[in-house]
Amino acid sequence: MSTPEQAFPPGDGPAAKVSVSLRAGNIRAIKERVGARGFSAYVDAAVERQIERDLLEEALQANENECGPIPQHLRDEAEQLFRSVKSAPELQEGRGWHAHEAS
Repeated sequence: MSTPEQAFPPGDGPAAKVSVSLRAGNIRAIKERVGARGFSAYVDAAVERQIERDLLEEALQANENECGPIPQHLRDEAEQLFRSVKSAPELQEGRGWHAHEAS
Protein backbone atom coordinates (compact mmCIF):
# COMPACT_ATOMS: atom_id res chain seq x y z
CA MET A 1 0.00 0.00 0.00
CA SER A 2 1.52 3.32 -0.99
CA THR A 3 1.49 6.33 1.29
CA PRO A 4 -0.24 9.53 0.11
CA GLU A 5 2.97 11.55 -0.15
CA GLN A 6 4.41 9.06 -2.67
CA ALA A 7 1.58 9.71 -5.11
CA PHE A 8 2.40 13.42 -5.60
CA PRO A 9 5.45 15.34 -6.80
CA PRO A 10 6.87 18.13 -4.61
CA GLY A 11 4.47 21.06 -4.41
CA ASP A 12 1.35 19.05 -5.28
CA GLY A 13 -1.25 17.06 -3.42
CA PRO A 14 -3.48 17.63 -0.43
CA ALA A 15 -2.18 19.02 2.83
CA ALA A 16 -1.30 16.43 5.45
CA LYS A 17 -0.55 17.03 9.10
CA VAL A 18 2.96 16.11 10.27
CA SER A 19 4.98 16.88 13.35
CA VAL A 20 8.30 18.71 13.02
CA SER A 21 10.69 20.27 15.50
CA LEU A 22 11.88 23.81 14.85
CA ARG A 23 14.09 26.14 16.85
CA ALA A 24 12.14 28.57 19.03
CA GLY A 25 13.67 31.59 17.29
CA ASN A 26 12.55 30.32 13.88
CA ILE A 27 9.03 29.72 15.17
CA ARG A 28 8.87 33.25 16.57
CA ALA A 29 10.22 34.77 13.34
CA ILE A 30 7.68 32.91 11.19
CA LYS A 31 4.78 33.91 13.43
CA GLU A 32 5.92 37.53 13.37
CA ARG A 33 5.96 37.44 9.55
CA VAL A 34 2.77 35.56 8.79
CA GLY A 35 0.89 35.01 12.05
CA ALA A 36 -0.20 31.67 13.42
CA ARG A 37 -2.71 31.03 10.62
CA GLY A 38 -0.08 31.37 7.87
CA PHE A 39 2.53 29.23 9.63
CA SER A 40 1.96 25.96 7.76
CA ALA A 41 1.84 27.62 4.34
CA TYR A 42 5.08 29.49 5.09
CA VAL A 43 6.89 26.30 6.16
CA ASP A 44 5.47 24.36 3.20
CA ALA A 45 6.72 27.02 0.76
CA ALA A 46 10.15 27.02 2.44
CA VAL A 47 10.39 23.23 2.12
CA GLU A 48 9.40 23.41 -1.55
CA ARG A 49 12.09 26.04 -2.22
CA GLN A 50 14.69 23.86 -0.50
CA ILE A 51 13.71 20.85 -2.62
CA GLU A 52 14.05 23.02 -5.75
CA ARG A 53 17.51 24.15 -4.59
CA ASP A 54 18.56 20.57 -3.89
CA LEU A 55 17.40 19.47 -7.36
CA LEU A 56 19.21 22.42 -8.96
CA GLU A 57 22.41 21.58 -7.09
CA GLU A 58 22.13 17.95 -8.27
CA ALA A 59 21.64 19.12 -11.87
CA LEU A 60 24.62 21.48 -11.62
CA GLN A 61 26.80 18.69 -10.20
CA ALA A 62 25.72 16.30 -12.98
CA ASN A 63 26.51 18.96 -15.59
CA GLU A 64 29.90 19.65 -14.04
CA ASN A 65 30.69 15.92 -13.93
CA GLU A 66 29.82 15.62 -17.62
CA CYS A 67 31.20 18.90 -18.99
CA GLY A 68 33.77 20.01 -16.44
CA PRO A 69 33.71 22.99 -14.12
CA ILE A 70 32.05 26.27 -15.09
CA PRO A 71 34.75 28.77 -16.13
CA GLN A 72 35.49 31.43 -13.52
CA HIS A 73 34.61 34.31 -15.86
CA LEU A 74 31.09 32.89 -16.24
CA ARG A 75 30.77 32.45 -12.48
CA ASP A 76 31.84 36.08 -12.02
CA GLU A 77 29.33 37.24 -14.64
CA ALA A 78 26.51 35.31 -12.97
CA GLU A 79 27.43 36.74 -9.56
CA GLN A 80 27.43 40.29 -10.94
CA LEU A 81 24.05 39.73 -12.61
CA PHE A 82 22.57 38.35 -9.39
CA ARG A 83 23.85 41.33 -7.40
CA SER A 84 22.33 43.79 -9.90
CA VAL A 85 18.97 42.01 -9.82
CA LYS A 86 19.06 41.78 -6.03
CA SER A 87 19.63 45.54 -5.75
CA ALA A 88 16.95 46.50 -8.31
CA PRO A 89 14.74 49.33 -6.97
CA GLU A 90 11.51 47.38 -7.48
CA LEU A 91 12.81 44.73 -5.06
CA GLN A 92 13.76 47.31 -2.43
CA GLU A 93 10.23 48.24 -1.35
CA GLY A 94 9.45 47.67 2.29
CA ARG A 95 12.19 45.79 4.10
CA GLY A 96 14.57 45.30 1.19
CA TRP A 97 15.28 42.04 -0.60
CA HIS A 98 12.44 39.58 -0.39
CA ALA A 99 11.33 36.58 -2.37
CA HIS A 100 8.55 36.93 -4.92
CA GLU A 101 6.04 34.19 -5.56
CA ALA A 102 6.61 32.41 -8.84
CA SER A 103 3.55 32.33 -11.06
